[in-house]
Amino acid sequence: MEVASKLKYVGISAQKARLIADQVRGLPVDRALNTLLFSQKKGAGIVKKVLESAIANAEHNEGADVDELRISAICVDEGPTQKRFRARARGRGNQILKRTSHITVTVSDK
Repeated sequence: MEVASKLKYVGISAQKARLIADQVRGLPVDRALNTLLFSQKKGAGIVKKVLESAIANAEHNEGADVDELRISAICVDEGPTQKRFRARARGRGNQILKRTSHITVTVSDK
């Protein structure tokens, strides 16, 4: 049984979130939560929130045992990019790209 949870349009670049996703991919959920809790990166709190949601979905909707759950798949995709401009010297402007991402966490008991 596989249960997924998604968080879309998160205000973090996909490249930064993938660094955290690679650390917890394939781990049991208790070890993954512990790793995310003590990580210093911004993306750790975001991925932790999605993982807790996936665990709650598995427990409530499917009646799964939390002790047997593992992260079977974790995927970080690029979302839409907001384009902003900042004033620079001599009347010029620089483009600022505010990147977003979509995070999907799938847990299973197998």
